[in-house]
Amino acid sequence: MATSNFLPDPESGQSISPESVPRINIPTVFRIGLFQMGLGMMSILTQAVLNRIMITEIKITEKFVVGLVLALPAFVSPARIRFGQLSDAKPVWGYHRTAYVWLGAAVFAIAAFLAVQVVWQLNAIADNLGGWVWNTQTIGWMAVLALVFAVYGIAICASSTPYAALLVDISDEDNRSKVVSIVWSMLMVGIIVGAIISGKILPSEETTVNLEPAVKRLFIIIPAVVFGLSIISMLGVEKKYSFYSKRSTLVNREDSITLAAAWKILTASPQTALFFTFLVVMTISLFMQDGVLEAYAGIVFNMPTAESTLLNAFYGTGLLIGYGVTGFLVIPRLGKRRTARLGCIMVAFAVLLLGASGFSANSAFLKLGLLLFGLAAGFLTTGAISLMLDLTVAEAAGTFIGAWGLAQALARGTALVIGGAALDVGEKVFPNSLQLAYGLVFALEAVGMLLSIWFLNRVNVTEFQNNTKQAIASVLESDLD
Repeated sequence: MATSNFLPDPESGQSISPESVPRINIPTVFRIGLFQMGLGMMSILTQAVLNRIMITEIKITEKFVVGLVLALPAFVSPARIRFGQLSDAKPVWGYHRTAYVWLGAAVFAIAAFLAVQVVWQLNAIADNLGGWVWNTQTIGWMAVLALVFAVYGIAICASSTPYAALLVDISDEDNRSKVVSIVWSMLMVGIIVGAIISGKILPSEETTVNLEPAVKRLFIIIPAVVFGLSIISMLGVEKKYSFYSKRSTLVNREDSITLAAAWKILTASPQTALFFTFLVVMTISLFMQDGVLEAYAGIVFNMPTAESTLLNAFYGTGLLIGYGVTGFLVIPRLGKRRTARLGCIMVAFAVLLLGASGFSANSAFLKLGLLLFGLAAGFLTTGAISLMLDLTVAEAAGTFIGAWGLAQALARGTALVIGGAALDVGEKVFPNSLQLAYGLVFALEAVGMLLSIWFLNRVNVTEFQNNTKQAIASVLESDLD
């Protein structure tokens, strides 16, 4: 962007002055990725540690309920569209994105700490009753846990949606896949670091007596670290590198960026619904095993909590390699759509391999399967997210990111519920074979991946851009009228 005084922005066609907004550099992108790293660390606490405790320690009989509670942060994700639109229209402390990220991070760190306190209350009640029983006490505390997870989810919406919109603001079409590759690689670094820290703090020879204080300590250390990372990641970035004020035709008319106007732009193209559906099907198929994998490792492979938590490091390593290779080598050669399509096929193969590993009862086979699954997911995620960031417009970047985030979050929550329900069905259909019961979950994932390709093949970026530009022009005309 240094070859002329003004160059057209590839997304909006507007001119941008490179002298006024410097191009983002790689070290800064890595620093921005610290927030994603923190989200990866937090995911270990909820999807690995709390999930495992509720299933194997408290022994909640209905795994569907566990999946539903853990999925509540996803089911409050319609808030993403609102927070995205607010970050477009209502700057806080002079920032469109940064303040939302910081405030959201503070709330979800506190909510995570409260969640583990409630979980151990449920464990104490179960111990006193001699096992899990649904009664007034357990239902009441489960409702409190659901409320805490809902608050946690709203805080994630408030922070991660403006954060993803910032990635649109600071990038161009020619460097967007590299930004995605680095930032989402940091997410996986967070998963690996979180898994390692959890493995070090959690006891290898566990009993309720030594597990509870270790888990509580873990839920103090990681949320505090994550909040600190979120502050560091955003310092000075928006003010120096964001193109938002240069690209948006509405930025100086913020009273016109109403939710209704943003919704009109969002729904202008049929491609929006098509890509939304692709994201839903793809994300459900990618994360259906998330809620059962820890239990799979513990029940089928006899792994203790500390060892099964470390499985995330194998998945994260594969994903990290997949992100790096895809963003810098694969997408520049194959393009975003073909890369995502290849990722769908690779994930389908990898999840079938995970299901087959149960019949070997060999943990090394499981670890290899997770490494390959992570690699395949890296291909798919980088391709899909790069395409997702292309399917935005500057005037409503936060709203579009909120919509795409809504698709992914709802799908991820649905995936947890479907995974738990599929396991319940599998245990009833195959009462004498845990391998087949868990294998049903992996088989459904593979089928879903193949279905998602059908929707992906029908996404047309050019048609989307033409439709949304017309909608923006219509919004501006109606304001003038």
